[in-house]
Amino acid sequence: MWQRFLTYANAGLGLAILRVIVGVAFTYHGAQKVFGIWGGHGIDGFAGYLDSLGLPLPVVQAWLAALAEFLGGLAFILGAFTRIAAVPLTVTMLVAIFLAHGGRYGESEHAINLLGGVICIALAGPGCYALHRKLR
Repeated sequence: MWQRFLTYANAGLGLAILRVIVGVAFTYHGAQKVFGIWGGHGIDGFAGYLDSLGLPLPVVQAWLAALAEFLGGLAFILGAFTRIAAVPLTVTMLVAIFLAHGGRYGESEHAINLLGGVICIALAGPGCYALHRKLR
């Protein structure tokens, strides 16, 4: 019975669900930073926050992180270029975990969970229900 359940298609469905959930979270937070919508403070607000953390070139880093989240999230939702998008998303989440939240689990569990999803998709690939398969 388990052999029928654990088929390639079902694994692909699980990867698609994970991809979309992680992608929506990244796209949402990226849109807050890039466009200043849904309660976000835009690039200027985010750059100010990065500056308060003591990061160099806060405006440049704000744009890099915001675009990584927004475009990387879209790539995850579509299932296209997910392994490429995983690199800047991983860096962004590591910065969030260790610099923004000081590595404290109680404050960084959201970033840790997103990082886990990114790593899973990077290792497993986007799955059979992904635009990637159509682009090959």
